[in-house]
Amino acid sequence: MPLPKIVTPTYELELPSSNQKINFRPFLVKEEKLLVLALESEDSTQITTAIKAVISDCILTKGIKVETLPTFDIEYLFLNIRGKSVGESVEVNIICPDDGETEVKVTIDLDDIKVQFDEEHQKTVKLDDQYYMDMKYPSLDQFIRNNFEFDSPDMDQSFDLIGSCIEKIYDDEEVWSTDDVSAEEVREFLEQLNSSQFKVIEKFFSTMPKLSHTIDVKNPKTKKKNKVKLEGLSSFFA
Repeated sequence: MPLPKIVTPTYELELPSSNQKINFRPFLVKEEKLLVLALESEDSTQITTAIKAVISDCILTKGIKVETLPTFDIEYLFLNIRGKSVGESVEVNIICPDDGETEVKVTIDLDDIKVQFDEEHQKTVKLDDQYYMDMKYPSLDQFIRNNFEFDSPDMDQSFDLIGSCIEKIYDDEEVWSTDDVSAEEVREFLEQLNSSQFKVIEKFFSTMPKLSHTIDVKNPKTKKKNKVKLEGLSSFFA
């Protein structure tokens, strides 16, 4: 007699970027093992391949391409899949801001962690009175760098990130799609900008939707209460 088949539960969530409802299932043991082995390798290619494969398998709704989802969608999805797989709360170590050294353990309900949207965020960047840029959100590769990169990012990586997020550059008469030019040409364009123009681009990233949760932490030594904001998936699994 063959062994029984375990029925895997399914869940529903809304992708923050589009409000599209999708169905997903938890990680299976074999998939969690694949992720652990990939992370232990500290090889970004293996990690990318594993995360893409596992998340793609866990999404049950047809037509969803993980590699094209914005970073914050992937983080929110990964958080929910993990929550339904290994427990719906997570314990994190928080350094109390009032003294910068006291560590407190805090348990957070994963259902309380949401993607936050900044009212000042704009996907169109005005460089000057003539030129504009339409931006797109970082996707799977940047999700890996943000949460599983083992080397500190350098200036080249920052330029690569910005360049990969430019969809098009245009003025009143002409449009230049970044699909039609090389990455080197995009870099040269960025390098000719002044500091004020670059700050406008940086604002796109600083106000971009992000996984965020604010918690109240009481320092057991000073008895002071602190508000601590955690941002990005890596903050919740530190």
